[in-house]
Amino acid sequence: MKLQSKVAFVTGAASGIGLSIARLFAQEGAAVAVADLNLAAAERAAADLAASGARTVGIGVDVTDEAQVDAAFAAAVARFGGIDILVSNAGIQTVAPLLDFDFAAWKKLLAVHLDGAFLTTRAAMRDMVHRGRGGSILYTGSVHSKEASVLKAPYVTAKHGLIGLAKVVAKEGAEHRIRANVICPGFVRTPLVDKQIPEQAAALRLSEADVVRKVMLKDTVDGEFTTLEDVAQVALFLAAFDSAALTGQSVVVSHGWFMQ
Repeated sequence: MKLQSKVAFVTGAASGIGLSIARLFAQEGAAVAVADLNLAAAERAAADLAASGARTVGIGVDVTDEAQVDAAFAAAVARFGGIDILVSNAGIQTVAPLLDFDFAAWKKLLAVHLDGAFLTTRAAMRDMVHRGRGGSILYTGSVHSKEASVLKAPYVTAKHGLIGLAKVVAKEGAEHRIRANVICPGFVRTPLVDKQIPEQAAALRLSEADVVRKVMLKDTVDGEFTTLEDVAQVALFLAAFDSAALTGQSVVVSHGWFMQ
């Protein structure tokens, strides 16, 4: 198994992309800390993984809260002995025109995506450096780490920022054998995306079917959504890649939407 004896800490892991990554990592031999803002959901997801024989623990954490993040990592380290892989995946979405965008909503979105990435990265790196075993840090970015769309000013800003953070972590972490990379999915049918469809339909005065066809999938090569399994497989590849030949990079998985 590709992650045998590894320990992964995955945020936003009670559902969607995070849960898919946690499930695949567990199947590949990793112990997994299933971290989520919703403690009950995290514990249910961890229990489901444990029923299949995985070593897991559910942890409740607000990734924008420094004390909670540090306590969550301390709990995972106490349970499993250390952290080898961080998947900084927690995210939210708010859709609105820039002219009407509420400042509090702007700050909240950036806090979850960027403050959360910083705080979890710092906590993971401190443990990785302390144990001297190196590690892999993955960020769930987006095609919006490369491109822009209307109605998504803070989301595009935050996702672009994750690439910059990963590049710094790749450079600062190199001497400690810590790698950092960004996964950039296209649209994946998660609750976060399902919520956007009626919001964008109202804002753009389109039908929900046209939002999917003419907005979300119009630039793909085949008109298909990226799947949870697509993203999880890329995460596994990056987490298991064991040299600094692949660090500071962003990998787009989007059915051809944005080609580098």
